Amino acid sequence: MEEKVMLELQKHGFSKYECKAYIGLLKAPAITGYELSKRSSVPRSMIYEVLGKLLDKGAIQTIPSDPILYKPVSPKQLISRLKEEMNQSLELLDEALPMLESDQKIDVVTRIKQHEHIIQEMRTMIQTANNELWLSIWSPIVKEIEPFIREKEDTIPIFTVLFGADDLTLGHTYHHNYMSPDIVSKRMGGYLTILIRDEEEALIAKFSDSGSEWAIKSTDPALVLIATEYIRHDIMVEEVTNAFGPEKLDLLWKAREDLIHVMTGKKAEK
Repeated sequence: MEEKVMLELQKHGFSKYECKAYIGLLKAPAITGYELSKRSSVPRSMIYEVLGKLLDKGAIQTIPSDPILYKPVSPKQLISRLKEEMNQSLELLDEALPMLESDQKIDVVTRIKQHEHIIQEMRTMIQTANNELWLSIWSPIVKEIEPFIREKEDTIPIFTVLFGADDLTLGHTYHHNYMSPDIVSKRMGGYLTILIRDEEEALIAKFSDSGSEWAIKSTDPALVLIATEYIRHDIMVEEVTNAFGPEKLDLLWKAREDLIHVMTGKKAEK
């Protein structure tokens, strides 16, 4: 427990020795610097410098005597002071940082790694959507973002191409039934997932059972347009297939070498 407390105090600007000295005083208040040095393992040569810094931080107080005694400020008082200082600091940053930000917008592509970071980016994009959402998503990923989509269903249009989970709907839902999701994932080497927010921001991710997962996110208009058109075309292919039957689509592409390559990612066998 003591180690955890020290780590947290260090996050708020306390040095390791300052942590030890303050905790030492909590255990034995109203002692001399010499005695505190022995109890807390703070070197004797540094104890008074450490105590001076704790006084500056308002973490301890002195008791007039000969020699001077030191006592800690109560944990509640210290935490209250730290909260106040933190809030003041954040308020200042909230006001000052935007003033330093350049007005020039740069269309950058951000690369994201690790499954949990990609999911968090997707959740944030969904939460901040104001006009519409476009999704191409696979059933293994749905459960991690479904609650966030549900919150938006009644407020903005949502268009979803869904691989697997045939009984699920997320806004206007188009199930990718023509070609088995297993075949598609094998061709792509994973689960290609796309999310577009408000025609302003796109995220393209590849999830994988092997663990090599990545995503890119951008507000670049060209990338956003390409990602949106990808989903639009997938939706229309599914609707055309449903209207005219998968047999006709089979007859079309299986008879042509170029379309076999397009559909399967492999050259036709001769």
